[in-house]
Amino acid sequence: MAQFTPMMQKYIETKEEYKDCILFYRLGDFYEMFFEDAITASRELEITLTGKDCGQEERAPMCGIPYHAIDGYLNKLVSKGYKVAICEQVEDPKQAKGLVKREVVRVVTPGTNLNMQALDSGKNNYLMSIVYLGDVIGLSIADFSTGDYFVTEVESGSALIDEINKFVPSEIICNEYFNMSGINLEQVNEKLGISMSSLDSWYFDDEMCLNKLKAHFHITSLDGLGLKDYTTGVIAAGALLQYLYQTQKNSLSHLTSLLPYTTGKYMLIDSSSRRNLELVETMREKQKKGSLLWVLDKTKTAMGARKLRSMIEQPLIDKEEILKRQTVIEEFNNEVITREEIREYLNPIYDLERLMSKISCKSANPRDLIAFKSSLEMLPYIKGLLKSFKSELIESTFEQLDDLQDLYKLIDDAIVDEPSILIREGGIIKDGFHEDADRLRKAKTEGKNWLAELESREREKTGIKGLKIKYNKVFGYYLEVTNSYKGLVPAEYIRKQTLSNAERYTTDELKNLEDIILGAEDKLFSLEYNLFVNVRDIIASEVLRIQNTAKAIAKIDVYASLALVAERNNYIKPKINEKGIIEIKNGRHPVVEKMITNDMFVANDTYLDNSNKRISIITGPNMAGKSTYMRQTALIVLMAQIGSYVPATSANIGIVDRIFTRVGASDDLASGQSTFMVEMTEVANILRNATSKSLLILDEIGRGTSTFDGLSIAWAVVEHISNTRLLGAKTLFATHYHELTELEGTIDGVNNYCIAVKEQGDDIVFLRKIIAGGADKSYGIQVAKLAGVPDSVIERAKVLVKDLSDADILQNAKNIAQYSKKLDKTYTNHINDLEVKQMTLFDTVNNDDIIMELKETNIGNMTPIDAINMLYKMQNKIKNRW
Repeated sequence: MAQFTPMMQKYIETKEEYKDCILFYRLGDFYEMFFEDAITASRELEITLTGKDCGQEERAPMCGIPYHAIDGYLNKLVSKGYKVAICEQVEDPKQAKGLVKREVVRVVTPGTNLNMQALDSGKNNYLMSIVYLGDVIGLSIADFSTGDYFVTEVESGSALIDEINKFVPSEIICNEYFNMSGINLEQVNEKLGISMSSLDSWYFDDEMCLNKLKAHFHITSLDGLGLKDYTTGVIAAGALLQYLYQTQKNSLSHLTSLLPYTTGKYMLIDSSSRRNLELVETMREKQKKGSLLWVLDKTKTAMGARKLRSMIEQPLIDKEEILKRQTVIEEFNNEVITREEIREYLNPIYDLERLMSKISCKSANPRDLIAFKSSLEMLPYIKGLLKSFKSELIESTFEQLDDLQDLYKLIDDAIVDEPSILIREGGIIKDGFHEDADRLRKAKTEGKNWLAELESREREKTGIKGLKIKYNKVFGYYLEVTNSYKGLVPAEYIRKQTLSNAERYTTDELKNLEDIILGAEDKLFSLEYNLFVNVRDIIASEVLRIQNTAKAIAKIDVYASLALVAERNNYIKPKINEKGIIEIKNGRHPVVEKMITNDMFVANDTYLDNSNKRISIITGPNMAGKSTYMRQTALIVLMAQIGSYVPATSANIGIVDRIFTRVGASDDLASGQSTFMVEMTEVANILRNATSKSLLILDEIGRGTSTFDGLSIAWAVVEHISNTRLLGAKTLFATHYHELTELEGTIDGVNNYCIAVKEQGDDIVFLRKIIAGGADKSYGIQVAKLAGVPDSVIERAKVLVKDLSDADILQNAKNIAQYSKKLDKTYTNHINDLEVKQMTLFDTVNNDDIIMELKETNIGNMTPIDAINMLYKMQNKIKNRW
C-alpha cells in the first residue's frame, strides 16, 4: 500500500492527538479538513466536499474554508456541540525549510468560545466541571469569556440538577466515575442542549488539581482562597483549570479569583419553578419577551444584563443585603436626573469583561482596543456622578470603580481611530507614537513618489509614451512596454517576462528602489505588529483593575435599571420581615400587566403567615385568573428578595428559603412519563424538599387521574402540608375540587378563597378578584361556551351535568371532612407509631353485616384517605339496602 505524502502524514499525526475534535489544518490561505472531519464539516457547514491526492489509491475527502472567514464557520460548528482544534502555521513559509511547521494553537469548545458575535451578550457562557466521589459531588463553574470562576459542593443528584438549571452551562466535563453515580442528566441535557464529555482520570488527580490551582494563583495554600472545606470541589476546580490550559494553550491570566459559594446562601429555585414562573424565558417560545427578566432588564451594558440575570436566578435570603439593595434603588429614584445622566454614560460602554478576556488570551484585534478605549472614556464621568450618593453599596462600588485613564491614554496615543482588523498588515499605529515606525512609514510613502519620478524620467529618456511601472507579488516592481514600442527599449533594460502584447523589464535603479520600498513596508508591518502586541500586553497586565471596574459598572447598571423600572411601573419598596408573614396589598403580576394593552389588570391582596393563614385553598373556573394570581405572589416575593421594588400598593414580605411551583400539565413522553406522572414527580419533589420557610404554589393537584383518586391525593397533600410536624409551609393551592373547601375550619391554617364570578343567565363574567369563601361549582360548561364549543355539545353537557349532580356521587363530602377532623389525632399518633383505640363511625346502623365490617376494621391503622374510601363504600351499601 502506498504511503501518505509527508504533508498528510503530519496531518494524521496531529489528528491523532485531537481525536475528539474537528481539525482545522492551515494550508496557505485556507483551513482544510480531511477524511471524516471533511465529511462532517461539509454536511454541517453546507460547503462543497472535494478530494485530494494524498499518496493513496483513492483521493481523501477534503473541504476547506478561507482563513479570514473562520469565525462564522467556527461558531456554527461549536454551536452544534463540536470541538474544533485550530492548527496554524507557526513559521514564515518564506523561511521554512521543507514542510512549514504547524501546531494546534487552541481548541474551541462550546464552553470556551471567545467570539463575541457567537455569544449572547446578556447571558454567561458557562463551562461546568463535575466530580463524583461517592458521598459528595464537587462542582466548579467558569465563564471563560468573562473570567468568573466558582466552586461548591452538593450532596445529591437533585441538588446537582438544580445547580445545572441555575447556571445552564453550554458544556459539562466530568470524571468517568460520575457515569456510575446513577444520576441521570440525559433529560436535563435534552432540554438545555448541553455538550457533555467524560475526561481521562488524570485530569481529576487530586494532587495535580491542587498543584495546578496553587501554581495558577501563585499561592502556597488554598486556605487563603477560602477552599479549606471544599475537598471535592477543589478537584472539580483543578480539573476545569487543567482543561482550559489544555484547550486554550495560554496563561489564562484573566482567571484572577476562585470564589467558593454555598447553595444555602441564596433562595433555591428548582427547574420546574424556574420554568413555571418564566423567570428568564417563556415556557413555550423560550423567548426573553414575556419573562420577568424582560420586565426588569433596562440595562445599558452587557455586564449589567448578565448581572441582573444572575440576581433573578439567585435571590437573596439575607435581610440586611436585601435592604442595602433597596436603599440604592431608593437613592437613584430620589436623584432621577443624575441617574439618567449615568445611564447616558453607560450606553456607549462595550463588554469590558469579554474584551478583557480576548486581550488576556491574545486574540483581541486593533478594533477591539478601540472599543475598549471608547468605553474607558466614559468612566471618569460616571465616577464623578457617583460621588453625591451616600448608600453603602454605592460607596463601595465607587471605591471599586477605577477610571483607568492611564490605559485610555496608552491606546489613544498608540492606535489609529479606524484601524484594520488584521494585525499583520499595518495601518494600526499612529504617527508620532514610535520614531522607527514614523521613519519606515515615511520611506514607504516617499518610495511611491520615487517610483513616479523614475517612470516619468524613463518615458522622457526613451520616448516610450506608454511605459509604466507596475507591481505584482511574483515579479515585484517592473517596467512594462507594449510590443509597438519594443524597438525603443534601451540595451540596459533587463527582460523579466514576455507577454502576448507586452514585455516586462527591470533596471538597476528600479531594483534598488524595490529593495527600499518593499523592505520598508515589510519592516513597518512587522514593527506595527510588535508595537500593537506590546500595547495589548500592557493592558493585559492590568486585568484585575479592569475586571473590578467591569463588575462595578455592572452593579451600577443593574441598580439604575431596577430604579427606572420601579419608577415607570409604579412599584413600591416592600418591607422585609423574618417572621414568615407575606402581606401584599393590591399586588399585580409584573409581566401580565405589561402585556395587557388596555391597562385593565385587576390587582389582588395576599396574606399568608405561619399560623392561622398558612394555606389558601383557591377555587374558581378556568380562565378566571387563579394561576396568574398565584404566580404573581411568587414573583413579588422573588422580586423583593433580589432587592427590587414590587408591583403593589404595599407589601411586607417574609423571607422564604425556597419557592416551589406545580403549575399546569405537560407530558414528558420522551422519557416515558405521562402528564400525571410528571405532576406526581413534581409534587414528590416539593413535599420531600420544602421546609416550613418555603412558599408553595400548587395548581390543580390530582387532575391527571380519576376523580376519586385525584380528590384523595389533593386532600392528602393539603393535610400533609398543613401539619406543622411534617411541613407547615405557606401555600397557595388552586383546585377545581370545590369539595376541598370543607377543609376550612377542619384543618388548622386552611382558608378558602375564590375568584369572583358574575353570572348572567347561562353566561359568566370573570371579575378577576380574589375574595374570601369557596366556589360551589366550576363553571366548566360556561367556559366551554366561551371557548367556542358547538352549541349542540354545550346543551348535551347541561343535561348530563344535571343527571350527574342528581346522582350526588359526593354528597357526603362534608361528613368526610368532619370525620377527617376526628381522625386528626389518630393520624398524628400513627406517625409516632402509637396505638390508638378504634372509633365508631355510625351510632345507629341496624344492618348486621355492615356492623360486623365496622367491628373488624382497625381504624387506628387507617389514613384519612383510607377512611374516605371506606366511608364511600359503606354509604353505597346502605343506599342499596334502603
